[in-house]
Amino acid sequence: MKRFLALVVAAVSLTACGLFGGGARSTATLPTPAITTIAAPDPEITAGQFLTLWKAQDYEGMYALLSPLTQDGLPKDEFVQRYQDVWRAAAVSRLDADIVSSLINPQAAQVRYRVTLHSAVFGDIVRETYIDLTRTDAGWAVAWSDSAILPELAGGNLLAPDYVTPTRANIYDRNGLALATQADAVALGINTGLIGDEDAEAAMLRILGRLLDRRPETIKALYENYPEGSWYIPLGEVSLEDFQAVEANLMSVGGVVSAEYSTRFYVGGGLASQSVGYVSQIQTEESNDYQARGYRGDEMVGRTGLEAVFENQLRGTPGGTLLVTDPNGAPIGSLAQVDPVLPQAVYTTLDRDLQRQAQNAMVGFNGAAVVLERDTGRVLALVSSPGFDPNAYDTRNSNWSYEIDQIVNDPYSPQLNRATSSGYPLGSIFKLITMSAALETGVYTPDTEYNCTAEFTELPGQVFYDWTVEAELPPTGPVTLTEGLARSCNPYFWHIGVDLFNIGLTTALPDMAKAFGLGQNTGIEIDEIPGLVPDPEWKKQNVGVDWAVGDSQQLAIGQASLNVTPLQVARLVAAIGNGGTLYRPQLVESVQNAEGLVSQQFSPDPAATLPVKPETLEAVREGMRQVITWPRGTAYRRFLNFPIAVAGKTGTADSGGAEPHAWFAGYTFEGREDKPDIAVVVLAEYQGQGSDWAAPIFRRVLEAYFFGQAFMPYPWESQIGVTREPTDTPGPEELLTETPAP
Repeated sequence: MKRFLALVVAAVSLTACGLFGGGARSTATLPTPAITTIAAPDPEITAGQFLTLWKAQDYEGMYALLSPLTQDGLPKDEFVQRYQDVWRAAAVSRLDADIVSSLINPQAAQVRYRVTLHSAVFGDIVRETYIDLTRTDAGWAVAWSDSAILPELAGGNLLAPDYVTPTRANIYDRNGLALATQADAVALGINTGLIGDEDAEAAMLRILGRLLDRRPETIKALYENYPEGSWYIPLGEVSLEDFQAVEANLMSVGGVVSAEYSTRFYVGGGLASQSVGYVSQIQTEESNDYQARGYRGDEMVGRTGLEAVFENQLRGTPGGTLLVTDPNGAPIGSLAQVDPVLPQAVYTTLDRDLQRQAQNAMVGFNGAAVVLERDTGRVLALVSSPGFDPNAYDTRNSNWSYEIDQIVNDPYSPQLNRATSSGYPLGSIFKLITMSAALETGVYTPDTEYNCTAEFTELPGQVFYDWTVEAELPPTGPVTLTEGLARSCNPYFWHIGVDLFNIGLTTALPDMAKAFGLGQNTGIEIDEIPGLVPDPEWKKQNVGVDWAVGDSQQLAIGQASLNVTPLQVARLVAAIGNGGTLYRPQLVESVQNAEGLVSQQFSPDPAATLPVKPETLEAVREGMRQVITWPRGTAYRRFLNFPIAVAGKTGTADSGGAEPHAWFAGYTFEGREDKPDIAVVVLAEYQGQGSDWAAPIFRRVLEAYFFGQAFMPYPWESQIGVTREPTDTPGPEELLTETPAP
């Protein structure tokens, strides 16, 4: 602006000299002439626009500011490519540029500026450089040269990163056993045309069964229906070390095809695969973004689970040298050099063997199983069934195309984490919350009696039936509130829902549910959903009608649009068992590098406390104990002679399908130093009664935790892991009704 004013003053002075100087002054009064001055545009404005566009990586906009002469000698695609190459080579995450000074004459200008390339690998690269500008009919335009990027690039020089990239760190269980590791692996498959005689086939299946931790008949079922000829059936992957231990015997019997490769290997075909996650190669459409973040472009990167959440720690920080080369690629100097930072291994709270056995316990079911350390929030096992094999995502695996196709086309969505990211109605397990709300009002005591008939008729014109009707059992009859929980009497809890609504406590149930951690994220490290606790505000906003007594009645038994995750249920059951503390579930025990430097260490995180009196909590716990120990409890038959102290609750939730969802939730109270007490939740989707299906799975998980292995077959098994054939004789468990008549 100062320069502009000076030009105006000079112009006025020169005009005055021309009008009045060099002769006698006229005494005539002359009209004041109209002076029109057109200011030359400031070249710093154009330079500033150019730099702003550079910050936004709008290279086409930058090109539009170039002078016609520059554009004639530099095609746009080459100009754009030049800037993109620098951005990627230097791994630029952000750019700053500030004008320092300018020199101007009527037809040309030079603007100097300081540019800072914020590199994801090489730190901040700061240089002072310049751009030339020239006057055109349209104003100032950039007379571009390579030094406008960095002075070292004058004459067409290039940048070339020489990376030093650390090997990706491992993911371990709580005992230091690998869950995901950099290793040599072997992809296995069966060629049906190479299978030997009956004895050889039996030997092959025995070896593969031990190697893959599968039953031989399960492996045979994969190929036995193929027509005669040579067919390839992918089996999965094992570590090279495990394969070499049986290689000679396996190859001698024939039928098996193997292919060795180096990979990110997931032990056991994927333990807690939805939670640990997986890695895969950077795709072409992603390469620019990843290279700008300091990746070479050929790495495997975390996609889901802990692999994605802890990508930066597992990857470490690459180092290296940012070289300057001549146009032919010969090094002539360097801009920056940094040392790599060691990657950090993630030690999870998971118990690898317990996770494996819990997954095996859920084979054949869609659903979830969660095991928490009751008094700390550690996640010991997190099962989502069906699972998937993360080894499938490495294209170096010769089985990958077969396995990816199976995963993608599986109608049961094996990549979905049903434990944390799928919501369900809770059914009768919600009665733990209903009982707590009832006791906290003071209207009810643990000994309040109610006649639990087969029918509920407290809502005019409507009849609801207890579960005993469908089970063809007599009505429960008079029970206390504690016994009503153990017997899971629907009419009693419907009555509580109606009663609380009618006395004006319309939000008592949803308020208590939220206080127990439902309808909100738990805070676990991986993806999860908050679920939904319906209440008057939600119903008015989303349904358009007021909360009614029927909503309270249905919520009292865990229906009425209630939507929860199995992890949330495990957390609230653990809180009941530990005295009322809602701990944040945590999957990570520690994060540390190879030198032992710990950047993250597990510490119990008491996120909230249940808002109930100690006597309320004790009454609920007593009801849960009676579920297991009282002959009329809904899970009594499932835990006969079980040597572990357990409290639990069955749940059977209307799914909207042909069969309800089966739930069982509970905790142990052994008080042992060698085995901390746990809380366990099992969900089997669309399966039936919780006592029939979820309770036996729950028991097997406890067997795995306390005894290291399962020792009692399911009611539907002839032996552990073998489903009973229809012609088999039913076992004694199957012949018993779920609960005896009163």
